[in-house]
Amino acid sequence: MQELYTLLLNTIKNISIWSVLDILVVSFIFYKGYLLIKETRAEQLLKGIVLIVLLIPISSILKLDMLNFILNKTLTIGVLSVIIIFQPEIRRALEHLGRSAFEDIHNGQNVEKRSETVNEIVMAVSCLAESKTGALIAIEQGTGIGEVFASGTIIDAKLSSNLLENIFVVNTPLHDGATIIKKNRIYAAGCVLPLTVNNLTNKKLGTRHRAAIGLSENSDALIIVVSEETGVISLAVNGRLTRNYDKEKLKTILLKIMENRDSKRVKTAGEKVKTWIKGMKKD
Repeated sequence: MQELYTLLLNTIKNISIWSVLDILVVSFIFYKGYLLIKETRAEQLLKGIVLIVLLIPISSILKLDMLNFILNKTLTIGVLSVIIIFQPEIRRALEHLGRSAFEDIHNGQNVEKRSETVNEIVMAVSCLAESKTGALIAIEQGTGIGEVFASGTIIDAKLSSNLLENIFVVNTPLHDGATIIKKNRIYAAGCVLPLTVNNLTNKKLGTRHRAAIGLSENSDALIIVVSEETGVISLAVNGRLTRNYDKEKLKTILLKIMENRDSKRVKTAGEKVKTWIKGMKKD
């Protein structure tokens, strides 16, 4: 016990401020990584990997040579498999890290313009829901979705509820696909979105809903879906689909999400600017 106490005391004495900083940084990275995969298929796969890692030393201690051999080989091959399987989550994380603070400020909107944009979208969605006209509308946020634009037709027109409704009229050239809202304008229509590969998704959901979830898994876009069968309005954000929105509820949640994201962008940019100013003063 005395030796353990002495060892612990010496360890504490040898801890420097850099060691503490190192631990905090690593903890923060693990925490952010967990939030990124929380409640996704990646979380279930991670649990399986942790189980394999725990079984390897146990099988070695119990002299289960065959099991130990299989687990080691599985873990070796699994590294490449994890990169392939976690591709959407890894891509989302790298896009988040690569997005600069000044670009985020540029993408931010003032309250009046944001409210006007949401009003036009909600009015169109409400009318489409009443007439049970199927629709798929993606609102670009901080992450660019240029690869989606290439699959459709560029319109780059002023956003209006009438034009948005007209695009989704059945049997018109651009109704069967997603319409993209970019910087308060109807930028493209008839776009093809990536379908989700999440096996946990409700099997009763149609192609529009699966496409909405798929894009939300790969970007921070807000995707609105109107069911042509029931007229139910749904919203996909960060890989999650919530349903049964009415006009006021949809407007409230869209404004809240956009406001929160703009606030985070400005806050992040402000913190970076302060850091740069401090560095300049030191120089």
